[in-house]
Amino acid sequence: MKEEKKKAKLARWVDLNLSNEKLIKMYRDMLHIRRFEERAAQEYGKGKIGGFCHLYIGQEATGVGAISALREDDFIYTAYRDHGLALARGMESKGCMAELFGKATGVSKGIGGSMHFYDLAKGFMGGWGIVGGHPPLAAGSAFATKYQGRDSVTICFMGEASTNQGVFHETLNMAQLWKLPVIFICENNGYGMGTAISRAMAGEHLFEKAAGYEMARGAVNGMDVIEMYREMSVAINRARTEMLPTFIEARTYRYRGHSMSDPGQYRTKEEIEEYKKRDPVETFGKELIAEGILKETDLEAMDELIKQEVQEAVEFADASPQPSLDVLHNNIYA
Repeated sequence: MKEEKKKAKLARWVDLNLSNEKLIKMYRDMLHIRRFEERAAQEYGKGKIGGFCHLYIGQEATGVGAISALREDDFIYTAYRDHGLALARGMESKGCMAELFGKATGVSKGIGGSMHFYDLAKGFMGGWGIVGGHPPLAAGSAFATKYQGRDSVTICFMGEASTNQGVFHETLNMAQLWKLPVIFICENNGYGMGTAISRAMAGEHLFEKAAGYEMARGAVNGMDVIEMYREMSVAINRARTEMLPTFIEARTYRYRGHSMSDPGQYRTKEEIEEYKKRDPVETFGKELIAEGILKETDLEAMDELIKQEVQEAVEFADASPQPSLDVLHNNIYA
């Protein structure tokens, strides 16, 4: 009986051929994002970070599950909630924190800030600030790789409010018509800024917006890193082998307000606590312990190392120089 239960548990990911090392990395990536974002909130409160700052706390499984399924030569586009996705792609804590601080050592040289992380070497093609403005760029990237005869895939993260924009529909139409290897991931966290989507959007199932274009589509539990990885693996295979797009609605939740300037008073504490019962970091950590892949002491040790890494990133950012005035007019004209 015990052996049968063990097999039943393992069946959850055994068909995905995920090694223990890969599973541990997925957990570490989620925990890294959580600790980085918590510290970013603290530094924002101290005035070290200015402007907008959109945290990814609660949504870690969506980004890590999706990005873990990619190859190094694939491309990522996202909206302004980009810190967590950048870290999931392997961008270093120091450069990311320095960008939040507006320092020259940041991933965008201190001139992009929170919403505009960028790393061409890692195929991280930027956080974009205009709602619904970046899906066409992702489709263009997919068109380019297909034209070049490559089998690279482009993924595009967006918020649910993007799906109300006309350019979103134009992009899905062209992506399906031209058979582009692009995956659109709608991170549906239930709120467009401070407005519940039930008050602003007709239709309960956002993924059905892709039905009009006969595009492969579906919804997934975005609070579950394994389920996100599973869904993405199918979509990536479709993109690589058939050159076809996919639209995925990842149902997730953010614990903080829309940005650091949003107190989030439109949600009850009870609602937030209910979602925290399905916290993606905690539940996956407990699952790895239950499967004998990690011990509680391993999680604690990992947490301490990550906290130290984030602390060093803050110290690095603090000590880094401001961008020189000489770069003020750079990158304005091609």
